[in-house]
Amino acid sequence: MELQTHEVKATVPVVAYKSTAGVATAPHDSFRNATRVQQSFTAEIERRALAWLAARLPARVQSDHLTLLGFVAMFLAGSCYALARWNRVGLLLAAVCLALNWFGDSLDGSIARLRNRQRPRYGFYVDHMIDTCGGLFLMSGLALSGVMDWRIALGMFIAFLMLSIETYLATYTLGSFHLSHAKLGPTEIRILLAAGSLVLWAHPAARVWGTPYRLFDFGGLIAIAGMGTMFLAAAIRHTRDLYRMEKLPVNCATTKN
Repeated sequence: MELQTHEVKATVPVVAYKSTAGVATAPHDSFRNATRVQQSFTAEIERRALAWLAARLPARVQSDHLTLLGFVAMFLAGSCYALARWNRVGLLLAAVCLALNWFGDSLDGSIARLRNRQRPRYGFYVDHMIDTCGGLFLMSGLALSGVMDWRIALGMFIAFLMLSIETYLATYTLGSFHLSHAKLGPTEIRILLAAGSLVLWAHPAARVWGTPYRLFDFGGLIAIAGMGTMFLAAAIRHTRDLYRMEKLPVNCATTKN
């Protein structure tokens, strides 16, 4: 997923596609700009870091290479969590893979914009399909890791999908793409997950404030509650906004046969 700061643009389809030789096509003017909103805790620092890195990457490194790196890194992160069931070094490796995922997933869009090599429809579609697959890899690895109850991992994946769907629908209907909720975005989630992994690597028996609750189980339940609350709040707010935007006339004339 490419990081943006406040009011950077994404693209959203607004007219029907035409079909040519059985392949759906659409000109660039069939997309309108949607405002991307990134208001997470790390947004400003991350924007500067990505700009610095993008300006120094070799020309042979393309955005597709970085997208692929992010995808592979998330698959490996899930695999490392699964490995942690037998060897806790998997937790350390998972933290490294999360860092690689951030590098590839956040920098691909920065490179495309810097070099004026943007493909808005392709990028939007591929980026979020990869996010979905990456979430599946990650939650599957956590479910197999032994550090989190598989039911909590499943709940996190369901909550993630629900929040993602709400975000994409709001992007299409309202032209506003929120990359963060309640000051938390993908980078903050990676940091928290990597930090928890390092704690468990150093202290395998770590519990929450001396309680019998495992660190990742407690964190997973908080994540489910948080994403669920964000989903409900956004769905209610956006439903209200759309209702106000598309109010029906108060006095509708009716005809009878």
